[in-house]
Amino acid sequence: MARVPLHYIDLRTFSYATEDEKRVTQALRTFLPEDATIERAESVGHHGDRIVVLSARVETADGMRYILDRLGELADLDRVIDELDERVDDNCSFFCRLDKQAAFRGDVRLGPGITLRAKVEAYPANKEAAMENARELLSRHAESTDSE
Repeated sequence: MARVPLHYIDLRTFSYATEDEKRVTQALRTFLPEDATIERAESVGHHGDRIVVLSARVETADGMRYILDRLGELADLDRVIDELDERVDDNCSFFCRLDKQAAFRGDVRLGPGITLRAKVEAYPANKEAAMENARELLSRHAESTDSE
């Protein structure tokens, strides 16, 4: 199996008072391996409304491969790869926003609702090296999805 040049992947979403928390959890699970633990933290919005923050960190190679395989299903993954200069920061973190409504239906699309942050391994630890590793990794997962 190919090496995964990531330290971890964080996924986070919010469940607002108008949403069913179980459905939001199900949407987040679309991207997570079965054994992943979802952390839950309650907060209060500006107007006193309940907001639940749901998040998960995946640090195992198999778990990260699962998430990357799901990302490989993005119809516009080539666009994500082309935008790496804007999606990778100076701290070698890759960011992507995923559509929470689509995820609830089991679909993988870019859009609002779920934030993905992956810490990219890069030696030396700079944006250019991280972008190259992210490009190679995402391209590899795009190709493996295309060949299925």
